[in-house]
Amino acid sequence: MARDVDELIAYELSDGVARITINAPNRGNALAADMRDRLTERFDEASEDLKVRVVVLTGAGDRHFCTGADLGGPQKPGPSRPEGAPERAPGDAARLIRRGWQRLVASVMDCDKPVIAAVNGTAAGGGAQLALACDLVIMADTAKFIEAFIRRGIMPDAGGAYLLPRLIGIHRAKELMFLGEDVDAALADKIGLVNRVVPADELNAVVDGYAQKFTTLPTRSIAYTKRMTNRSFETSREQSFDDEAIFQEAITLTEDCKEGLSAFAQRRDPVFRGW
Repeated sequence: MARDVDELIAYELSDGVARITINAPNRGNALAADMRDRLTERFDEASEDLKVRVVVLTGAGDRHFCTGADLGGPQKPGPSRPEGAPERAPGDAARLIRRGWQRLVASVMDCDKPVIAAVNGTAAGGGAQLALACDLVIMADTAKFIEAFIRRGIMPDAGGAYLLPRLIGIHRAKELMFLGEDVDAALADKIGLVNRVVPADELNAVVDGYAQKFTTLPTRSIAYTKRMTNRSFETSREQSFDDEAIFQEAITLTEDCKEGLSAFAQRRDPVFRGW
């Protein structure tokens, strides 16, 4: 009998805040293929749901945020193979990465809503990239990051070689990826991997405070700002300026922009609704 993946990727929407919890603490909150794909779907759904103003991602328990791929969990069966074909053919692994973890990380970065990672415990391998793909990263002082790929004799995937140099510079990124050493909360804060480090027992309250702020802000303005910022490193000055002008014009057509201008003229606080 198929398991209920919605118990393993818990989703709750309340007052504009979509909370996603990876709920497999007995397996380090590692993601089997069905969990990974359901998580991707949840980010896609949150992106288009007007009731969602912000997404919070965390792991169940207090030991692990996400420890990457659960290779021992259920996997999607591939197509039948002709007689004499090898169990693994050239292109199989690359296709798995593109359709799996790369798609998940892209769904976070492309989500129109701001995504907050509440890093409650170890974020390792693909789980580290999953956290770092989020827009804000709030880390418990007991948590740690591990670019664990080198320990398994492989190279970083799930977008690691794209994300890390943009966050901390190429030399620091190489050090983390080449050596695969634990990065505790103090070091993560020092090198700029995270926005804030907080006591573990205050993590939820601090993250809730950020989430509530986002429910009062103009969501479409944040979406366009996120899109421009995420591609700023590979965009020319001319293209960035052009995008800025086009996106700003699009924003002026939103109800929230009209509300913001009206509130400014009337000298009152704006009430943004997210569209």
